[in-house]
Amino acid sequence: MLTLVLAIISVIAQAQGFLKAKGKIITDSNGNKVILRGMGLGGWMLQEGYMFKLGNIGQQYQIKARIQELVGQDATDKFYQQWLEKHTQKADIDSMAAWGFNSIRLPMHYDLYTLSVEKEPIAGQNTWLEKGFAMTDSLLAWCKANKMYLILDLHAAPGGQGNDLAISDRNPNMPSLWESRDNQLKVIALWKKLAQRYANEPWIGGYDIINEPNWGFQDVKDFRGTEEKLNLPLRNLMIEITKAIREVDNHHIIIIEGNGFGNNYRGILPAWDNNMVLSFHKYGNFNTKAAIQNFLNLRDEYNVPLWLGESGENSNNWFTEAIRLVESNDIGWAWWQSKKMGINNPWEIKITPSYQKLLDYWNNKGPKPSKEDAQTSLDELISLIQLPNNQPHADVIDAMFRQVREQKALAFKTHRIGSSVTIPAVDFDLGGQRIGYYDKDTASYHYTPGVNTQGNRGKVYRNDGVDIQLENGQYQVFSIENEEWLGYTIEVEKAKKYQINLEIASKEAEGEIEIWSNDQLLSTTKIQPTGNDKNWKWVKAGTIRLNKGTQQLRIKFVKGNILFRTIQLN
Repeated sequence: MLTLVLAIISVIAQAQGFLKAKGKIITDSNGNKVILRGMGLGGWMLQEGYMFKLGNIGQQYQIKARIQELVGQDATDKFYQQWLEKHTQKADIDSMAAWGFNSIRLPMHYDLYTLSVEKEPIAGQNTWLEKGFAMTDSLLAWCKANKMYLILDLHAAPGGQGNDLAISDRNPNMPSLWESRDNQLKVIALWKKLAQRYANEPWIGGYDIINEPNWGFQDVKDFRGTEEKLNLPLRNLMIEITKAIREVDNHHIIIIEGNGFGNNYRGILPAWDNNMVLSFHKYGNFNTKAAIQNFLNLRDEYNVPLWLGESGENSNNWFTEAIRLVESNDIGWAWWQSKKMGINNPWEIKITPSYQKLLDYWNNKGPKPSKEDAQTSLDELISLIQLPNNQPHADVIDAMFRQVREQKALAFKTHRIGSSVTIPAVDFDLGGQRIGYYDKDTASYHYTPGVNTQGNRGKVYRNDGVDIQLENGQYQVFSIENEEWLGYTIEVEKAKKYQINLEIASKEAEGEIEIWSNDQLLSTTKIQPTGNDKNWKWVKAGTIRLNKGTQQLRIKFVKGNILFRTIQLN
């Protein structure tokens, strides 16, 4: 029976066929266009400090050193063994498939697959480590079970491929990828080994051969490689990698990235392989066609498909706009990342008081914890990174899928009113800007000079553009500007008049609020200052008539400068 089941699974997998670059699009084996909708697994094989509130430490090797200083080498090794086992498991992949993702991008750290050049017992040879290959095999099996493509991404290359050190866990005191031929030969050998292992696996979507090179080859002052004109060392290495892959694997797409974090393609093209895709990365700029026109031009000139290989780290509204933009231009995408400490991912890793003490110590804000206390914090962290203990963000998923195709408000939580109902202000509708809410600052454009918006300034609870903060254990909407509004879908069991009360705080300014239902103005209320922004008072906002059934209630702040916590209807 087991043999029969395995045979059936094999037939199903083979029937799907390999992805191919066909002209300007990616297709399946039957020539049908495929739009990759993917998620990157940042933080699993490779930790970047910012993911865990450790941006001041940066690279993974330095995080390891800080942990070792507290608990010792053996405990550190055990911690990282547990991390690799627990961070991403089959349940994570199953959930992503259920949400609508059809692909996974695996950011690989080379040191899980082979020793560093400096640690090789025989110079010039490669010692292969089973750990990384076994992890990749398991992930591939989970993807195959869900009919999802797995894209292999060399995120941390031997020596490190750029001057943004945390991205590739680079030690600047050692030769970089570009300064060591031995490192380059190891990269080539690693890709050949991977291609040989997965040559006949159709659920491998492609090989993303070097993530985000950022290096000034012609001018060392061009620290990130954004101004590089020739990019000859990068082109030559990618050609060598491609040749090595093609010696053992003629099936899979090879994905290349330009210099300057994947986007500087000067001197790199034309393509040297007939099954190649150009990746670009997009963060913190406007979601207009002009923002990606350079890549569209490359696609047209060289007749190769595009893939948005990395994006995210922004608000839900930005996510919806970005995905709508690229999909309308036949471009697939992979978001960054599935989980971290923060709200702008499908899952959030929580911060416990115990872990906060570690953060305080590492950020020079608190005393050094004892070995026992540090170990307790690390044990808690291993528990918190696992899916059952992650905080899901349904608003992020809704923005990435439903809102791309449907501009309609949906209830964030069910609000049903019989005789009365209490609604937290932060539980406004899903739907995005001008659909579920209106806010004058909905996203971060940190790579756009002169634009200093942020999205949710409080960075808690939800990833929409509305500003939310946590005070004394309660969430509240703050930084409310004139004309902003929040929408609430409510289920009314009985048509009648209801008294509406709002829990408000304001320091100085007089506010004014309008209550709307299904686009009809029902009441207007002046809000007097409560003395300070921690002095909460209930304000009667009038009596309104609500019809039976689903109603859209809108709270509009004609005059803002107030804080808003709760709605009561009775």
